Amino acid sequence: MAGGKGTRLHPYSALFPKPLMPLGDMPILELLLRRMRAAGVREVIIAVNHLRHLIEVYFGDGSDLGLKLYYSDEEKPLGTAGALGNMLPHLDDTFFVTNGDLLTTMNLRNMALRHIAENADASVGVYERENKIDFGLIEFDARNRMCAYREKPTSKYHVSMGVYILQREAVRPHVSNVDYLDMPNLLLKINGNNGNVVCYQDNCVWLDIGRPDDFALAQKMFEEDREAFLGHA
Repeated sequence: MAGGKGTRLHPYSALFPKPLMPLGDMPILELLLRRMRAAGVREVIIAVNHLRHLIEVYFGDGSDLGLKLYYSDEEKPLGTAGALGNMLPHLDDTFFVTNGDLLTTMNLRNMALRHIAENADASVGVYERENKIDFGLIEFDARNRMCAYREKPTSKYHVSMGVYILQREAVRPHVSNVDYLDMPNLLLKINGNNGNVVCYQDNCVWLDIGRPDDFALAQKMFEEDREAFLGHA
């Protein structure tokens, strides 16, 4: 999925599509495509809209990466899941969906094997994040009497990595002829239809470059351990 405007990454993304933002000497989308190729993927459909010509000129037909690349244009934003409606005739029974702006060392092949073993309708890559509050957290009752005081507490939670594996027939009823549908709502619809939605957690590095400070961190991470992020076929 490479059609978003990347508004959180302004002003960089005003003139440059976020998937082409460079890490070292290559755009972040290229790193993801290399990782897909290493996992056995051979054909990729890239959903494009914002500054699509730059993405298409850079990657072309994908032959330089050992892939066959196709492009699906959105006349209007359809959402991360709604864009699948235009692609249904060209999708395999089982396929990956990823955001085009993430940096990860995730083992996509292992995720695919787990998806098949679990007979899943959808698999979601999840990542554990830690949130630290930089203040003392105080709890008090209705009479303003202190009940608890926790100094700079830390909480852990799981977030979606923006990496999914889906079954075409499981998504077909929900993405056909829709004006807009995001991935969370698609997964909830599959789950509500008694579909088997599985969460997959990998011991990996993951970062979404949606904000300028995340992009700066991604630059640093890539420079420090370049080989870890390059997929090797």
